Amino acid sequence: MSDDWQECMDHCVEVAKKAGEMIREALQKDIAVMQKSSPVDLVTETDQKVEQLIISSIKEKYPTHSFIGEESVAAGAPSVLTGQSHLDHRPYRRHHQLRSQVPVCVRIDRLHREERDRVRDLSGQEDISQSMVLTEMNFKKDPEQFKTMMANMRTILTIPVHGIRSPGSAAVNMCLVACGSADAYYHMGIHCWDMAGGAAIVTEAGGVIMDISGGPFDLMSRRLIVASSRVIAERIAKEITEFHVGRDDAGD
Repeated sequence: MSDDWQECMDHCVEVAKKAGEMIREALQKDIAVMQKSSPVDLVTETDQKVEQLIISSIKEKYPTHSFIGEESVAAGAPSVLTGQSHLDHRPYRRHHQLRSQVPVCVRIDRLHREERDRVRDLSGQEDISQSMVLTEMNFKKDPEQFKTMMANMRTILTIPVHGIRSPGSAAVNMCLVACGSADAYYHMGIHCWDMAGGAAIVTEAGGVIMDISGGPFDLMSRRLIVASSRVIAERIAKEITEFHVGRDDAGD
């Protein structure tokens, strides 16, 4: 990693630590919860303050960088990638390639950091029947989509696999695959800010990331499969049924 990239990474780590501490402090207090697009799509004042902290801290040091943040997009900001350096709430993306990222799991006080040319510890699992698979339910409970999601879970469980879990965070799920605590994760309906950091960590760990169809991964597609091996990823792609979720850069 060049000195410029390392400097940026070090700065992002410090900002992520400050953001994590802000969240930890907020968890000790009563939290006001606001609704965004639906009764299960929620945001707190802390979510907004954390994003503001991250953006302002990085923009002060790197004024030419642009950002895609979950709460900013909810407020009407666009989520479109350009050729500039992008910060997707924490990951560093340049020339459409993820460079460095710092997901933080505050509840267990764990910070995941990854840089290009540094490797994690995948499980290396290739036997689907021994695999721990992660997935999540979308916050939009469309009846037909919900039916498909439940059918997909049943299909995966009866392959069979070792089990299915839902830790609750896309970034954490991908980090769990990267560090060998899980073997695969699939999801339809998340956003670029959910996927960016974890996707790069899985890639740098030597894992597989692909579209839910089995094709190339597209950050703006709102869907992905990550796995410790191509065998596992391709088997999941073969088994699950797709449904339309739109794209982050298309406004649908």
